[in-house]
Amino acid sequence: MKKLVFVLLLVSGFAFAQDMKVVSGNFDFLKDQKEINIEFDYSNFTMMKENKSEAQYVEEHKADLNSKTKGNGNIWQKQWISAKDQIWTPKFLEIGNIVLSKAGKDVTFQEGAKTPYTLIVRTVWIYPGWDAGIMKQPAKVTTNLKFVESANKSNVLLEITSEEAPGDQWGNNFSNESRIGEGYAKTAKSLSKLLLKKAYN
Repeated sequence: MKKLVFVLLLVSGFAFAQDMKVVSGNFDFLKDQKEINIEFDYSNFTMMKENKSEAQYVEEHKADLNSKTKGNGNIWQKQWISAKDQIWTPKFLEIGNIVLSKAGKDVTFQEGAKTPYTLIVRTVWIYPGWDAGIMKQPAKVTTNLKFVESANKSNVLLEITSEEAPGDQWGNNFSNESRIGEGYAKTAKSLSKLLLKKAYN
């Protein structure tokens, strides 16, 4: 029982580890916006405590899985590639919009929207976490969030950093990709709450 309590405290401690900071700009331009275009940039992020490139992580993890069961690493690699479009991006959009909607605000994030402003969600660093049954560690996702003019994306109106957003679910979750998706969900939730406080209050 004591072990279980310790694990729950450990997991709950991670839930408050995210650090979201406004680097520059303000929220004034968002006040009258009903839709915000959003783009996701997964092109250049590092992974693990060693800051491996994504390519290095994928090759090493694929080789490890293949060494245990031939072919499993190749299957996993396909799941990893598809996770960006099928898990991470949808999780961010879904949770971000739910938080705004539940607060009664008529504003949404939409991919491909023709709007004056665009939010660029650039992934900086990912730690996939692990789940070994009774012991586990959540994923962590670090992102850079830039609100820019859609017609001139070099004009950054607001920049926010989100450090180590925790990704986990109740019960067991043995999928790295799913845990990471929860990190994007947490990022979106925190961002939407910040917008409610600063832009749509």
